[in-house]
Amino acid sequence: MAINRSFFLALGALCGSLSLAAPRPNIILIVADDLGFSDLGCYGGEIETPNLDGLAQNGLRFTQCYNTARCWPTRTALMTGYYPQQTRSDPLRKPLPRWTSLAPHWLKPAGYRCYISGKWHVNGCKRVNADGGFDHSYILEDHNRNFYPTHIVQDDSPLPPIQKGSNYYTSIAFTDHAIACLQDHATTHPDQPFFSCLTFTVPHFPLQAPAEAIAHCRAAYTSGWDCVRHARYAHQQTLHLLPAGLSAVEREVGPPYAFANIPLGLGPNEVNRAQPWDSLNPEQRAFQTEKMAIHAAMVHIMDQQIGRLIAQLRTMKALDNTLILFLSDNGASAEMMIRGDGHTPTAPMGSGESYLCLGPGWSTVANTPFRRHKTWVHEGGIATPLIVHWPAGIQDRNALRTDLCHVIDILPTFLSVAGLTPATPPRPHAPALPGTSLTPAFAKDQALGPRDLFFRHEGNRALRTDSYKLVSATRDHNVWELYDMRTDRAEQHDLAPQDPERVASMAARWQAIEARLEQDSIEP
Repeated sequence: MAINRSFFLALGALCGSLSLAAPRPNIILIVADDLGFSDLGCYGGEIETPNLDGLAQNGLRFTQCYNTARCWPTRTALMTGYYPQQTRSDPLRKPLPRWTSLAPHWLKPAGYRCYISGKWHVNGCKRVNADGGFDHSYILEDHNRNFYPTHIVQDDSPLPPIQKGSNYYTSIAFTDHAIACLQDHATTHPDQPFFSCLTFTVPHFPLQAPAEAIAHCRAAYTSGWDCVRHARYAHQQTLHLLPAGLSAVEREVGPPYAFANIPLGLGPNEVNRAQPWDSLNPEQRAFQTEKMAIHAAMVHIMDQQIGRLIAQLRTMKALDNTLILFLSDNGASAEMMIRGDGHTPTAPMGSGESYLCLGPGWSTVANTPFRRHKTWVHEGGIATPLIVHWPAGIQDRNALRTDLCHVIDILPTFLSVAGLTPATPPRPHAPALPGTSLTPAFAKDQALGPRDLFFRHEGNRALRTDSYKLVSATRDHNVWELYDMRTDRAEQHDLAPQDPERVASMAARWQAIEARLEQDSIEP
């Protein structure tokens, strides 16, 4: 008689523990930085992402998964399992509470070896090995450069800065380290499961990529952001991803931080609004086309590196029993700023001397079909693609999951598949984990049930329920908007004026959750 492993995974999650005769699965978490909901091919985009598309083809795509709208709160939530407000990570107040445990502290007692390669950004935990529990780490603490970063830390020890003129590129270097850790693991710890994090810094600004990769992507964007956006939405409809319509372009919404002189500092062809493409002059169109080509090149290179990691798993004969999760730490960014070594307008676009940002025109495309961008908690800021691949543990292939979920659910999912219970955190005085394991959804769509999800970042606030979303932007702090998520994830039809009782009830629930999370952050 055939055994349905997915059934037992779901049963184990409901019981709070998992007992399997098979070895514990390996776990890989892959995180992109500022990736839009529609940037991957399997989520509607035109960027070539065959390796991630392949994982989706042989696994699951979640359509209602959320992050926290910003990089460090999301990455802290992924590592701790808590809302960032509980760990004093949003707003940022160092250090983490003493009761905070990170994923390795949970997993290592079950025999897992733990590795991380890439961006860390868990601000309250400085020593990734000594305090974070990882066995090996390669951490980029310089988020301002892709070609020659100045601050890299390996196993808690600083490395020399990368010299200009080298062949270094962050996405490749991160993957080199991740693969080296797995190769060593296969040799020295073949009987232990592993937990590996590959945490990219792309396609976050600065927009930087090798020239040949940019050239490969350029032709796709000469038609402009309005045409590309409509093409992405049409593709999403053929994929049956969402019931939502396409949001109207918010031409008046610019970067979240209004640095008045930044567009001029980035060059005379930069624009800080998603104005109609046909209103741009030829020089501006060429400039903007090149920016999106660089963004696409960064995503394409990331996908190639993920392909290398998958190849290593196949070499180890570990792919079948490895749970792989891929997501983005926030939506695409409308930010415009200059950091690092500054920006040289005469340098080739995408080179190490060029410091360009995606901006609201192309960010609107990347976040198709949603409104707004990174930092906002409208859907464009918080909706993330989530791909889950685990041949030995998931029966469905190329399937969608509409379950409502959040990055606080990722750690409970790891614990569930590892056969661990979240009932007793590794350190005393810790509050209960607020998330839930996704394993029931591995077996059945809409298996997680209704719930409330809380959002707050820089004055942007939201409460997402099973059916409705209450949301408010910073500039409209006293105004709540209400949307029916069953039919209007594009957030185009504000129901607040006609349903004030629901608004008042949900606002009260948001305030109660905020008070509870803030109370959790106070140490006994």
